[in-house]
Amino acid sequence: MVKTNVMRLLDKAGIAYEAKEYPVDEKDLSGSHAADMMGADHGSVFKTLVLKGEKTGYFVCCIPVDEELDLKKTAKAAHDKKVEMIPMKELLPLTGYIRGGCSPIGMKKKFPTYIEETAQLYDKIAVSAGQRGVQIILSPEDLKNYVEGAYAGLIS
Repeated sequence: MVKTNVMRLLDKAGIAYEAKEYPVDEKDLSGSHAADMMGADHGSVFKTLVLKGEKTGYFVCCIPVDEELDLKKTAKAAHDKKVEMIPMKELLPLTGYIRGGCSPIGMKKKFPTYIEETAQLYDKIAVSAGQRGVQIILSPEDLKNYVEGAYAGLIS
């Protein structure tokens, strides 16, 4: 297995994690597919979304793979009136990650990060390791503390 930058950052921080590799299907980059391939509970596998607030600028949300962001709740969590997903073409230049491989850890810049509060129901959650076909499994608290994030209600 390839060591991703995300893994190197967690190693350096002394944070315990497990890496899981799975076959990538270029036609299905969904987190649901990733959860199925890993045999994981869909509620414990989180996708990373990047948004922009009217006043607050860019920020990151981690939500379970089968869920949709509630933009009103997300705006409230980000202390903004209006928020929207960034266009896909902005993802790589802004974060350094491609679609299907975007991790909340190790982006080019540090953005405010909000993690769906249901993460706290799990001992371990999975997020992208920064490349398609690789997930890292770690405690939601370790993730929140490392990215200096906050739990919030982000889904409908």
